Amino acid sequence: MENFYAFPATMVLIAINVLVSIAGWLNPQFLVSNLFHVAPIREKREYHRLITSGFLHGGVFHLLINMFVLFQFGRFIEYELGTPRFLIVYFAALLGGNLWALMENFRSPDYRALGASGATSGIILSFCLFQPFAMLIFFIIPMPAVVFAVLFIGISVFLAQRENRVIGHEAHIGGAVAGLIATIAVAPYSLSVFSQQISAFLSGG
Repeated sequence: MENFYAFPATMVLIAINVLVSIAGWLNPQFLVSNLFHVAPIREKREYHRLITSGFLHGGVFHLLINMFVLFQFGRFIEYELGTPRFLIVYFAALLGGNLWALMENFRSPDYRALGASGATSGIILSFCLFQPFAMLIFFIIPMPAVVFAVLFIGISVFLAQRENRVIGHEAHIGGAVAGLIATIAVAPYSLSVFSQQISAFLSGG
């Protein structure tokens, strides 16, 4: 309960993700009607999918990974920004990730995707602004958050070009970029926090 009162938006978002994902597993029609699918978005203007798809997941493991990331990083960002600004960053990243995926796959009407990874990518990159030298794990290798951010975006851009991919790397890119922009927009001081830490590191401080 302490986590709920300290980080209400993070905990509510996790609960919504879990409930909506379970609803999708139990009701295939609900899943099909709300996942990210280019054809109905483009042709039928079913724009709700740009949001609802971010609360659906393909399986328990997929859900657990995204909720673990949201729990770990969302609490920090909600504490740093406050609940309203945290929610702006979260939904900006969610929407930005799916808009990027729509742009990249606009001529692929059968393209489908689901999951909160666009939103969580934005939250991770927001964290990197405030804590560029916090140690994060990337493929079992520990590294500073700022290095993680560069590698994450670079690898996502590379993997997004591959054919027959099963992970929506486009949403990772769009979500990361939107999360950074939204964080700077709602908390301009984040750039100063970031630059001061980088300057201190380069000067040996």
